Amino acid sequence: ERLEQASKGSDSLSFPHHHLPQLSSAMAFNSTASAHMASLYGTTDFSSYSWLEQKWAAWYIYMGNPILATGLMSFLLHEIVYFGRCIPWVIIDSIPYFRRWKLQANKIPTAKEQWECTKQVLFSHFMVELPVIWLFHPMAEVFGMRTYEIPFPPLKEMLPQVFLFFVFEDMFHYFAHQALHYGPLYKHIHKIHHKYSAPFGLAAEYAHPAEVAILGTGTIAGPLLYCMITSNLHIVTMYLWIVLRLFQAVDAHSGYDFPWSLQHIVPFWSGAEHHDFHHMAFTNNYSTSFRWCDRIFGTDDKYRIYRARVEAAKKSMANASKADHDELERKLMAEVEAEGLLAEAEVIRNAEKSTKRD
Repeated sequence: ERLEQASKGSDSLSFPHHHLPQLSSAMAFNSTASAHMASLYGTTDFSSYSWLEQKWAAWYIYMGNPILATGLMSFLLHEIVYFGRCIPWVIIDSIPYFRRWKLQANKIPTAKEQWECTKQVLFSHFMVELPVIWLFHPMAEVFGMRTYEIPFPPLKEMLPQVFLFFVFEDMFHYFAHQALHYGPLYKHIHKIHHKYSAPFGLAAEYAHPAEVAILGTGTIAGPLLYCMITSNLHIVTMYLWIVLRLFQAVDAHSGYDFPWSLQHIVPFWSGAEHHDFHHMAFTNNYSTSFRWCDRIFGTDDKYRIYRARVEAAKKSMANASKADHDELERKLMAEVEAEGLLAEAEVIRNAEKSTKRD
């Protein structure tokens, strides 16, 4: 009897047959995860690392393939940061209260314009940026960049690196942007980005796919060159740089100049007010983050004349109402925009003449 009861008891403790495939899958997953962990991190004791570093390692172990892990994480980061930064500006554009800080207050983007812009941006993201982002991990490894490795570098190491990337990108962008204003390049490529004489946040990456590739080179070439020279760069520093660069690009196209905007704190920062003039006047102000190159090479002359005229007009109308000040500034803006349209038309005409000669 006791033997029979023991036999029945052991049967009751056995796994049902339909659970065996699930158990096998779980064991296979654990085995695969262990293999990935061993190949990437060896016998690393993760308890000594920060929460974020542990999650970082867990992501690479879970994905199993560093190329896929880096590619997916990079693309998601780009999309979340870009559109996440654009959404507040979309909301601000819909609230009349903020018009007092709008640089071109009579030009508020419509819902249709924002949707058309979004479609073009998404097309460029998936057709141009996604392939480059997906191939970034192999490129990074060729240049010696650390990707899945932990720990992360300290902030005191990352911040100077990011500043250097800002300087490099700004100089690259300045000359590449000027080149895109050359006849054929402007007519066939850069003209798309100049569709909006009063830009808005979503328009930061509204551009021809070729322009996205050309100007995007300045964003990734700086870190890769730095890594090649120093052999000391972690991709998490690259991510910090990308986040700050996206914030800068979206804010520069926002069309708003608040009293607390960074250009009022850091005098050499370009900001929305500087770049808004470029869209309005077509020429001048080719830089992205800083005002140095435009000042050094004299490509901010029209901008400085315009600002001087605005300030002089305000002083001469010290006792006038705000409405009168705004009306005067609108007239000055209209003059600048009219000159810009003529300059743009001249560039296109020259491009067409060049095409006919060829």
